[in-house]
Amino acid sequence: MLSLHEKKVLIALRENKEDSVENTAERAGLDEVAVMRAALWLSSKNLIKIEEKTEKIVKITDEGRKLSKKLPEREILRKIGKGIFLDQMHLENGIALGWLKKRGWARIKRIENRNFLEVTEEGKNFLNKKTKDEKILEKLQKDKMSLHEIPKDVLNILKSRKAIVIKEKIKRNIILTDLGIQEIKKGIVLKEEISQLTPEIIIKQSWRNAEFKKFNIKTDVKDIHPGKKHFVNQALEYVRSIWIEMGFKEMKGPIVDTQFWVFDALFQPQDHPARDMQDTFFLKYPEEGNLPEKELVERVKNMHENGIMEGWGYKWDEKIAKKLILRTHTTSLSARTLAKLNKDDIPAKFFSIGKVFRNETLDWNHLAEFYQTDGIVVDENASFRQLLGYLKRYLVKMGFKKFRFRPAYFPYTEPSVEAEVFHPMKKQWVELFGAGIFRPEVVVPLLGEDIPVLAWGPGPERIIREYWDIVDLRDLYKNDLKQLRELKLFFKR
Repeated sequence: MLSLHEKKVLIALRENKEDSVENTAERAGLDEVAVMRAALWLSSKNLIKIEEKTEKIVKITDEGRKLSKKLPEREILRKIGKGIFLDQMHLENGIALGWLKKRGWARIKRIENRNFLEVTEEGKNFLNKKTKDEKILEKLQKDKMSLHEIPKDVLNILKSRKAIVIKEKIKRNIILTDLGIQEIKKGIVLKEEISQLTPEIIIKQSWRNAEFKKFNIKTDVKDIHPGKKHFVNQALEYVRSIWIEMGFKEMKGPIVDTQFWVFDALFQPQDHPARDMQDTFFLKYPEEGNLPEKELVERVKNMHENGIMEGWGYKWDEKIAKKLILRTHTTSLSARTLAKLNKDDIPAKFFSIGKVFRNETLDWNHLAEFYQTDGIVVDENASFRQLLGYLKRYLVKMGFKKFRFRPAYFPYTEPSVEAEVFHPMKKQWVELFGAGIFRPEVVVPLLGEDIPVLAWGPGPERIIREYWDIVDLRDLYKNDLKQLRELKLFFKR
């Protein structure tokens, strides 16, 4: 199971038994990358060992090259002779002045209440003599040096002057094992190797005198993390495909909406607790939005005040209906869609997927910002049994086997139902979404007549988390890089 490159590396090591990657590459007639790749395969077969040593290498910088040509403190020494008053020096010489004092090449004296920079004997000696650090910089101009080759005091000076950078270099040696030596003794024959069959090879029949490269399909390979969509978005796309396959059209609309569409059009009274600040996020600026055409507003107002029989029995306030909020459900899109439908558009089926916002206390099963996918079926012949059929198909397509429906209450549907699934880890039934048939008080103002409208609003997060064995809903959006890389793709089940 030896490839051509592996054989060449073994032959290159035949004499020395141990050598560097660079030397092995030269002997084998391969580049270093090819040698390292072959060496890793040989190491997995216990034919060689790879020994790594980390060495710190010192390289000269552009600043170091400038210092090598002209040392600022020496240039000042040449200009000032025996000395100079500091107030006669240019400000740009400040750094060089500091190095003059550090090196002991000059000292400051007080003369006639003025600071005088006096050159020392040591300074005079270095006028035409190179320092240790200059000599090191000269060597570094020609080649890199190991860290241990430079005295510590010189190293500190060069580092402080940003004249050098220190980099780590990994040196690798390849060592033949006893098993590798035995393999060489058996005799290694080099033969042209084919790793990919091409039309040219087939036409020329050159494969007859060549060997095919062998691949070890049992070998562990490096994990690859390709670019991909966020796993929640993958699931949402699948959810979208379910409804489209069932003939539904997608509804879209604003995240910031008026209370009219989010609450009033759905026959939710203006004093209902769900409108309270504890559940809803209100906008401060702008505070109000525009209402639709006056005729529709009047129909909704009349339904709230008088209803089909008696309504909610209060004075409906247009100012409250204008208040802007972050939508608490995407059912507002269902209301908007119904208001646009004509008689000729019916029967019709619509769905939506969008973010909604509620002032919830965060825990393993509740979020303040999450997705909701709404659906409506407008059909004169629609029934409650059909509603359960749509919901069952959706849950089955999402991979659930253990679910149930139970009676429920919602302000804008009657009859109403709630879908629940059994959570295998929490060992309890978990609410997924509510559904029902819109009340006439919702449908009549929007459509102009009472036609059955099946409606539901699942929150997909609670549905999709089981696919990845995620218990806490907050883990869906924690943006952990390891999780994003390793979670499996969402495939249709």
